[in-house]
Amino acid sequence: MLDRRSILKMAAGGAMLTLIPSAQLQAKTPGKRLAMVFDVRRCTGCLSCTVSCAMENQTDVGRCRTRVNQAAIETETGLATLALPNQCNQCDNPACVYVCPVEATYKRKEDGIVVINHDECIHCQLCVDACPYGARRKDETLNSPPEKCNFCIHRTSAGLLPACVETCIGEARNFGDLNDSTSKVSQLVRDNKVYAMLADAGTKPNIFYIGLPEQPQDKQILSLNFLEWQR
Repeated sequence: MLDRRSILKMAAGGAMLTLIPSAQLQAKTPGKRLAMVFDVRRCTGCLSCTVSCAMENQTDVGRCRTRVNQAAIETETGLATLALPNQCNQCDNPACVYVCPVEATYKRKEDGIVVINHDECIHCQLCVDACPYGARRKDETLNSPPEKCNFCIHRTSAGLLPACVETCIGEARNFGDLNDSTSKVSQLVRDNKVYAMLADAGTKPNIFYIGLPEQPQDKQILSLNFLEWQR
């Protein structure tokens, strides 16, 4: 059994998960409020989401828009290991938008998706460092914009699901409009305890997690690279 000291030594970094009241998530906002809800109980860590995302969006090697890390979470009975997806949180108060010197990164009013205008982006990569979730993938050559999830905007604008959701074999990924009370994501946040990463940082993310075990101590998850964990 790994103790807390050992886990902290192994971990590349930590992220706080905060319980979000359902009433807060169900408060109506103008336009659509597109969001994803990850049910970690159903995620097998198969990485089909990462593969399908890379194929759909033709991302460069090493710059995938979504990833799945292993996480060790302390519970009353010991450590629980979970596969925990992580990507752009499509924040309502996105730090990446504020640091962009040319306003190439912006949040769409009609659906809340945070996008990069590749024609306006100057490739400075400042937004990569500003993102508290580490969700933007830097181009080390500075020849192209960062890579980030945009909910497969070319698909969702046509009424289709994001590629990662469509190919999730465990149906762990759920996508929809939180402003639509009949949507699957609305139902999930009504019926479950819902967590978000770094909710206290003021970014107001729209990526949520359900199915996490009770965390009576500090509610801290310790993310490990899945290959390191398997070793």
